[in-house]
Amino acid sequence: MAMPPVPPGKRKEIYKYEAPWTVYSMNWSIRPDKRFRLALGSFVEEYNNKVQIVSLDEETSDFSAKSTFDHPYPTTKIMWIPDSKGVFPDLLATSGDYLRVWRVHDTETRLECLLNNNKNSDFCAPLTSFDWNEVDPNLLGTSSIDTTCTIWGLETGQVLGRVNMVSGHVKTQLIAHDKEVYDIAFSRAGGGRDMFASVGADGSVRMFDLRHLEHSTIIYEDQQHVPLLRLAWNKQDPNYLATMALDALEVIILDVRVPCTPVARLSNHRACVNGIGWAPHSSCHICTAADDHQALIWDIQQMPRAIEDPILAYTAGGEINQIQWSSTQPDWISICYNNCMEILRV
Repeated sequence: MAMPPVPPGKRKEIYKYEAPWTVYSMNWSIRPDKRFRLALGSFVEEYNNKVQIVSLDEETSDFSAKSTFDHPYPTTKIMWIPDSKGVFPDLLATSGDYLRVWRVHDTETRLECLLNNNKNSDFCAPLTSFDWNEVDPNLLGTSSIDTTCTIWGLETGQVLGRVNMVSGHVKTQLIAHDKEVYDIAFSRAGGGRDMFASVGADGSVRMFDLRHLEHSTIIYEDQQHVPLLRLAWNKQDPNYLATMALDALEVIILDVRVPCTPVARLSNHRACVNGIGWAPHSSCHICTAADDHQALIWDIQQMPRAIEDPILAYTAGGEINQIQWSSTQPDWISICYNNCMEILRV
């Protein structure tokens, strides 16, 4: 049943989209001309998976699928090119067995390039995550279960008169951890191009500088060596990052100036945490989401004093496996649970 149209001047606080499959990966488009557009990746335990691009019609208040395309295996992460001015081609990247870059058109999406760093072997080492550099969108970094991170250079040659092809090459590959690497993220520190961090199954957070790859800095190490699954840099203050451990009920906030000692622990969830998203416009707000159906927004201004309670809580209709805070529309957060994606005004 279609919802009645929202009267002018009265906007909804929550919009919901139901996909034909369990939604796992999700990301907000950044282009200024595509306000409420997101990409969603399916989680189906077989080879054939899907990616869908959906957008909100603000007149009718309904989300609709603009294009759907096949993807081998579930996408471990999905990201739009961080192009807030709209000067690059409209690109989307996904990680899974390989890193793929797609070009999005209004009604269809085409594969531009498949980036494979393992040419000599029949076997691929699946990619657990990747990040797209905001300062230089020609740089991407991937993390893999083979203990390495790879930094890729992307060429999006701007050629007039013919379609510009996108291609990529390996800039560097490094052994980042002693075990599988589960996440990678570029930092905004020092110009925002060269610093990145990774987390992995060895329970450590390590920081790297592309200009000095011969050594890394261990920022944090879990005492019991419990694997760390995700990390996220504060968008406004590059000294802070958040991470979470396997099956943990809490999110740990770290300060790179005080290595190895968490400055805060956000521990109100009653089941394991699955997602972390810093506010794009504020250095002291972060959202966490978990299997307890809750998305919590925290104000961490009081650090290093203990942060007892979140300032906002939303209860979803299922275990939340992903949270994304829109960088271009900071009053909107998206979550997904089961086959549903919701965007919430905060």
